[in-house]
Amino acid sequence: SDVTFVVGREQQKVFAHRCVLACRCQAFHGMLSQGLVDSEDSPSSVPAQGPFVLGNVQPEVFLAVIEFLYTNSVTLNSHIALEVLTSSVEYGLPDLCELCVKFIKDTLSVEQVCEALQAAVTFGQADLQQHCLAFIEDCTAAVLRTRGFHELSDVVLARVLRSDRLLADELDLVQAVREWAHVSSAVLERPVPEVAALPVQELRLPLLAPSELATLESHNQRDLLIPVESIAAAWRSHALKKGSGVPSHLCQPRRGTRPRDHHRHLDPHAK
Repeated sequence: SDVTFVVGREQQKVFAHRCVLACRCQAFHGMLSQGLVDSEDSPSSVPAQGPFVLGNVQPEVFLAVIEFLYTNSVTLNSHIALEVLTSSVEYGLPDLCELCVKFIKDTLSVEQVCEALQAAVTFGQADLQQHCLAFIEDCTAAVLRTRGFHELSDVVLARVLRSDRLLADELDLVQAVREWAHVSSAVLERPVPEVAALPVQELRLPLLAPSELATLESHNQRDLLIPVESIAAAWRSHALKKGSGVPSHLCQPRRGTRPRDHHRHLDPHAK
């Protein structure tokens, strides 16, 4: 080998060959070209003394990238797949990215699906997004209890809540969003109403019965999670016995919505 990397907090040494890395990956080509120094006999041809320090990547992840560059295949496991996907994007390796996406789809679990969805949105992987969302729709109740759910961004959570096929009742979704908002508020050091502004727009409050809505309104006085206007619109739909003044999709029961007597009034096709 003629190049050394010091990887991760463990400062693990990884040895490789410049010619392989440079010809297989443009990012490494640029990195290694910067490592060349001039000599009197042959300008820009003598490798600088390493090593290259990569402190922000796990050794196992970096070794997977190196394995791919040498063999055009990769050995993955559920602990590193998402990080290897991240590295594949950072290093501009679409074929490695494709292998990671396939592995993630084949091994998706309740505990990891939210993290996978977040990565899919971040890196513009539409196929993986759809696969993750379908998984969440079928296992909604279990997913709502995971750490990954509480770590979703507001944009991605709002995207999940737009689905008609979530297998959870609206009351459970409201509670899940409240828990998510309190976690996000603590992490981001911002008020609950501010961090939750986008997701709460997707909560279908008109689906709740009057008694449930009254309880929700009482709880809402503590953290102001839901705008007063949204609660007022839900009350108005009850008073008028129709979804007047409420976006139509907020009156649409989801796959997991428990039936309530007033739902028949929300159906625009009902007589």
